[in-house]
Amino acid sequence: MRASEFVRFIVTGGCAACVNILVRIPLGLVMSYSASIIVAYLIGMTTAFLLAKLFVFQKSERASHAEFARFAIVNLVALLQVWLVSLGLKDRVFPWFGFTWHAELVAHAIGVASPVVTSYYGHKLFTFKAKNVSV
Repeated sequence: MRASEFVRFIVTGGCAACVNILVRIPLGLVMSYSASIIVAYLIGMTTAFLLAKLFVFQKSERASHAEFARFAIVNLVALLQVWLVSLGLKDRVFPWFGFTWHAELVAHAIGVASPVVTSYYGHKLFTFKAKNVSV
């Protein structure tokens, strides 16, 4: 792993995570917490794709729609992780500890951060890997 590439991934992913979290808050006013996590994730994922494509990874020589499809596959796994961690913390772990201070927001922020390493390698080795290199 090249440190500068991983740092750029963390920074751009952090920006996308902020979009994800900030969008989920108003979405939570009009839909369930669970649904708002998923919709916000899709918006954050699109932000992350654009930022990663522009600032993190080298061109893969694939069409953008093909890269986005691969990005979505990696992010389906990450979405499941984010959703499980967020709901698990909010519904199981936090009540067990008696933690109530902005429980939904804190659980969601931890959930969004949880797949950072697996997502980096998924995108490096699958989404943005050069076409002429076998996967």
